[in-house]
Amino acid sequence: MIDSLNLAGEQVETIFIFDKNYTIEPVKTKSVFSPKVWNESFGKSLKQNIIEAKIIHTYLGLKLPLKTFSVSPKSQTLEFAGLQGYNERSQLLVQTLQELESQLQYTRVMRMDVAIDYEGNIPHSIIKVLSKHRGRPLPFGNTTYYKTAKEKKTNQKMDIKIYNKQIQAKLDYPLHRLEFVFKGSYFNKLLFKDIETAYQKMEKSIKKATGLSVKIQSI
Repeated sequence: MIDSLNLAGEQVETIFIFDKNYTIEPVKTKSVFSPKVWNESFGKSLKQNIIEAKIIHTYLGLKLPLKTFSVSPKSQTLEFAGLQGYNERSQLLVQTLQELESQLQYTRVMRMDVAIDYEGNIPHSIIKVLSKHRGRPLPFGNTTYYKTAKEKKTNQKMDIKIYNKQIQAKLDYPLHRLEFVFKGSYFNKLLFKDIETAYQKMEKSIKKATGLSVKIQSI
């Protein structure tokens, strides 16, 4: 159910420097700028607010983005995106996170995405509750966002969105995803070692927004 997890801390890259199972590739530093490499690796451009970017290559063949943002220049953010996919990469990503768990204990949780998948369309009852509590839907490409009138374009705590997972993941069967993006401000400096203490609060937020009773499972 947890699909993505961003963890931040000072000098996160030191975890990998002396480990032969990992290599670090600089993409954006004071002396290196290779935006094409980043785009080819993650399908995204290097945004201006990313002042330093590196790719962690794992012994399993994965590539993990490691970013430093302008708002927190002393902190590095390591991203695990796609933990609940439908391919081998997701399985390897979960394995990598589990292997690094002890070394990441004191990093801060900066983002956690909780995904609920439905074969076919999202039930109308959920859409109805979402629209009631979050206002009118805001479509953008393959994704529809649900935001309150106060949120406008940004929300520092939580985003709710629906998208066609079949299109996004190029699956051969219909699948739609309801996703809750919990951000850093929601967790208030929560450490990774204490991540499970946030589950109940997240479950209540999901219940309030959609009427769904869910149980978040540990990675």
